[in-house]
Amino acid sequence: MQTKVFETTLGQEKLTATFSDLADQTNGSVTVRLGDTVVLVTAVMDNTERSGQSWFPLTVDYEERFYAAGQILGSRYMRREGRPSDEAILTGRMIDRTIRPLFDQSLRRDIQIVATVLSLDAKNDPSVPAILGASLALATSDIPWAGPVSAIRLGLSGDTLSDFIINPQNDLSDDLKLDTIVCGTEDKINMIEAEAGEIKEDIIGQSFDLALQEINKLQTWQKMIIAEIGKNKQILPSNEIPETIINLFTDKLQPNLIGYIFSNQPGKEGINTAYKVWTEILINEAPDHLALGLDYLEKKIDQAIHDEGVNNQKRVDGRGDSELRPIFCQTGGLTDILHGSGIFFRGGTHILSILTLAGPKSSQLIEGMEIQGKKHFMHHYNFPPFSVGETGRLGGINRRAVGHGALAEKSLKAVLPDRETFPYTIRLVSEAMASNGSTSMGSVCGSTLALMDGGVPIKRPVAGIAVGLLYESSDKYLILTDIQGPEDHYGDMDFKVAGTTEGVTGIQLDIKVDGISVKILKEALLKAKDARLQIIDKITQTISVPNPDLKPSAPRIEMIKIPIAKIGQVIGPGGKVIQKISAETGAEIEIEDDGSIFISGLREGVKSAKETIEGITHEYQAGEKFQGTVTRIMDFGAFVKIGLNTEGLVHVSEIAPIRIDKVTDYLQEGDIVPVVIKEIDNQNRINLSIKQVDPDFIKNKKTDRPL
Repeated sequence: MQTKVFETTLGQEKLTATFSDLADQTNGSVTVRLGDTVVLVTAVMDNTERSGQSWFPLTVDYEERFYAAGQILGSRYMRREGRPSDEAILTGRMIDRTIRPLFDQSLRRDIQIVATVLSLDAKNDPSVPAILGASLALATSDIPWAGPVSAIRLGLSGDTLSDFIINPQNDLSDDLKLDTIVCGTEDKINMIEAEAGEIKEDIIGQSFDLALQEINKLQTWQKMIIAEIGKNKQILPSNEIPETIINLFTDKLQPNLIGYIFSNQPGKEGINTAYKVWTEILINEAPDHLALGLDYLEKKIDQAIHDEGVNNQKRVDGRGDSELRPIFCQTGGLTDILHGSGIFFRGGTHILSILTLAGPKSSQLIEGMEIQGKKHFMHHYNFPPFSVGETGRLGGINRRAVGHGALAEKSLKAVLPDRETFPYTIRLVSEAMASNGSTSMGSVCGSTLALMDGGVPIKRPVAGIAVGLLYESSDKYLILTDIQGPEDHYGDMDFKVAGTTEGVTGIQLDIKVDGISVKILKEALLKAKDARLQIIDKITQTISVPNPDLKPSAPRIEMIKIPIAKIGQVIGPGGKVIQKISAETGAEIEIEDDGSIFISGLREGVKSAKETIEGITHEYQAGEKFQGTVTRIMDFGAFVKIGLNTEGLVHVSEIAPIRIDKVTDYLQEGDIVPVVIKEIDNQNRINLSIKQVDPDFIKNKKTDRPL
């Protein structure tokens, strides 16, 4: 096997790119290694054009292999990889969002990028090697592409610039205040994915500056590789617009185009009218050029929106550049069965978010290549076709739904209570009921309302907003707050920022140009903050703090901690004890290895199960008092039950302050008696006393024997 190896460093790790003939049927391939994490990335372009198609056919697949982690995973009956995990989908989306803007969008040949994880160490996340691999595979191939582009992962462990960590190890993830992947070229950023713990905007801006410094180093390294082994790019035929189409458009649609687009109405109604009129013209007068004609209209609409925005500060729906659409918030009001609900409107974007609470047993068990464990907080996002007035197939989820759900999930995590305070499994589902721009950020707002309605003690409300951009040059651009559909589709940036009054909790950046300067992104951060505070004000006018109690329909959970040595007593032989408690009380009981016990169910059942478990595991001490039940009568005294499996002896001399000759004259099996622990001997036998806790108990007890 012939190989060519290039090395550099990323943070504290060696970064290696190996080019070989391992996958020599591809247009380009590379194996990227960071530490002991190894990713093979291939790039292939089809040789034929997709004639008549109106979109660029790029596919990015991120393939997890369980062998990469040295494990045989999967279900008991299916030991090979199945559908992609959420982690795989999210990584594939990051690769796609990074490389897509650098293609000529008029390209109509299928291009597929496949990133396959061959080895995974515990320290180094494969996302950055996968993105770098995609860049190198494309840039050294003969596929037309305007790269390279580089990626860097940054972590923030404190509050200052010196606390930033380049390429933080995976075991630090839970302790980071900011965990972000930033991609871009020498002076521009084109993709961001970030989770933050209420971080101020100036710190976020500093992370962009630092990221670009590291990206510059990787860009220099990649360009050196490309110069040495890169192939000449294919020259593909361009789809020239016929003069007939240009003249037809100029004569029959151009005079009315601005009126169609800038109708001061929300959504795409005016633009759809333009398409309908133009399609009829093409069918009647140039049917052979229908696809090219529609492409031409798309470019002219894009040009008009940019020209009017940049030069005249004019938006499609007539709003000012920083103006939010009308906000509506509502909590509850659907049905008493739901554990919490929120309805959030921002203009034509309408979100219904539903909260469900359950015990720890309802947590999601994750057994993937990268992540294994239990997940106690989930946010899921649905985007039915009726939300955009269309028909379509229901069922299943796509990459967009996974990505939007994950973005809202990470944006909300920073304000959730810890499990010791609130030991519930939390599931939120956001339904996009109507869509006209940024349903993901609407889902953050709707979910905040649902959490507060359901009585989840979150720290503060979270809101999110999408900020857009119409870009002509570094000096001529317009930043748009709260973008709606046409501004998302034709604009150059979708910058989603979520957070609280205290700082940012989540960021996602998608762009359509080759990159955005840090200067513009910092301006957009401040616009997002202003909008976020306005939305939070609307939320708190609806519900100022989380409701003080859970809904009656929500389960109750109690958490108790027992000595690890006592776990076996609660479980019992073959699980008999714990199964009996659950059957008698109706409560679900989950025991963790550290002795934490979570009891969930209806209020009375939880209370009963808790008392039973506390009785089993109670560490008895001298001086404790109980109401016990006489279980056995002996000549020398009586045995009294004071716990589920615990008895003590009341010696005949401890029954009363007088001499008692025959115990059965005064006590019977089943009697309820007050007792105090007199002592626990060196064999852990419990000696009880009735007379020490109530000297007159026997005197006041009805008996045939005189005292």
